[in-house]
Amino acid sequence: MGLKSDNSPWPAVGKEKLTTYGGVSGGAIRPMGLRAVSAIAKRLPDLAIMGIGGIDSAEIALQFIKCGASVVQIGSAVQNQDFTVIDDYITGLKAHLYLKSLKHTEDWDGQSPPTPVHQKGKPVVNFDKKLPHFGEFKKEIDHKISELKKANNQTSIFDIESDRPPVLPNQPSPQVKDTIGASLSMIGVYKSLDKNQQVVALINDDMCINCGKCYMACNDSGYQAIEFDAVTHIPHVTNDCTGCNLCLSVCPIIDCITMVPRLTQHIIKRGVPVSSDEPAIK
Repeated sequence: MGLKSDNSPWPAVGKEKLTTYGGVSGGAIRPMGLRAVSAIAKRLPDLAIMGIGGIDSAEIALQFIKCGASVVQIGSAVQNQDFTVIDDYITGLKAHLYLKSLKHTEDWDGQSPPTPVHQKGKPVVNFDKKLPHFGEFKKEIDHKISELKKANNQTSIFDIESDRPPVLPNQPSPQVKDTIGASLSMIGVYKSLDKNQQVVALINDDMCINCGKCYMACNDSGYQAIEFDAVTHIPHVTNDCTGCNLCLSVCPIIDCITMVPRLTQHIIKRGVPVSSDEPAIK
């Protein structure tokens, strides 16, 4: 249901332009679908389960299978496109399973290889002096790279031409039945989480594009734990970081921000110190 500027709803039925509450499907219900499938599979491990809710790619279909579904149903994705998406998902699922048989794809996330260190898609050149990719410093970097290329010097590993040997599987490809419920052992209740294993954000300066998204999100919705250098505009994460992942979720550069284990003790800050007259909360 939606409402237009003239107060009329959409969809509007009849001359009266009346509407009512409808349902919701597609990606919006995916978290609920994954939760339901995994909860049922943990309680009834031998039950055949159909996974449904926001399956719009082979990767999402595989997520439902790993949660315990032995078959999945596609609805909204077909409505958005046509029935040929089913063939795409079957092909993608086969590719996912095949990649599990290859040695060099062990660190891949599905069909996505690890993100190499880059600056706006271009390889990063390491110089003796660390320079930020911003303002006058960026001009200095471009000048140094230009001088290296004039001297026909290699600026990155991508400049090396090499023959790629054929990739051969080192083990049989897993079957779908071997993947059903593969993630159930890692899904549980909140109390099962170890609160002592805290993480903090780590920003890769070479990949940062100085957009400020992490700073704005943390400043207005987080713990004001990110500072930008006034000269270089390089972001710095302070000890106030609580590992909420908000900066990582808004960063436009994949893998520029990673969450790493916290090396110091995590001290909770609520803004207002606890009075000595108040009982301690245990």
